[in-house]
Amino acid sequence: MPRAPVTLETTRLVLTQPLPEDAERVVAYYEENREHLEPWEPGRPAEFYTRAYWAGRLRRSLQDLADDRAARLFIVLPGPGEVIGSVNLTEIVRGPLLACKLGFGLDHRHEGKGLMREALEAALDFAWDDLGLHRVEAAYQPHNQRSGGLLRRLGFVVEGYARDYLHLAGAWRDHVLTSKTNPRW
Repeated sequence: MPRAPVTLETTRLVLTQPLPEDAERVVAYYEENREHLEPWEPGRPAEFYTRAYWAGRLRRSLQDLADDRAARLFIVLPGPGEVIGSVNLTEIVRGPLLACKLGFGLDHRHEGKGLMREALEAALDFAWDDLGLHRVEAAYQPHNQRSGGLLRRLGFVVEGYARDYLHLAGAWRDHVLTSKTNPRW
């Protein structure tokens, strides 16, 4: 049965799957945070910062959720509807593993306010309760203490260290591997 687009509300935020017609708001977020996010993410195709690219990508994201492959959510401020971040639950695996990968990013102007923690708590509840997952895995670069600290505060535990784990910002980067299991199981 197809899933409706996800909308999760917290005290200060809305996590949602924008529709293709909302592409301009997503482009504005990435444009504003180009320098801030690029060191942590894979290389971008030339058309990444265009409305057409994001309209197509948002359409595929809706299909990925319907196909039980991923839930790609954007963090939005209620009222103005400004996109200020993203939380992605990707590579969903069913069967005996019941797991996914977690990725996240936040607008540089909103760091240090506890917003990402609030968003990730809602996303984890969604992973446990709605997606029925048992395990969420997250990786961060060793020098990214902000992400590492946040994951620890959320109850993620370090499971290992992966050399040359992801190709980001033009080079292979080491990562600390962490996970959290569903406390309701």
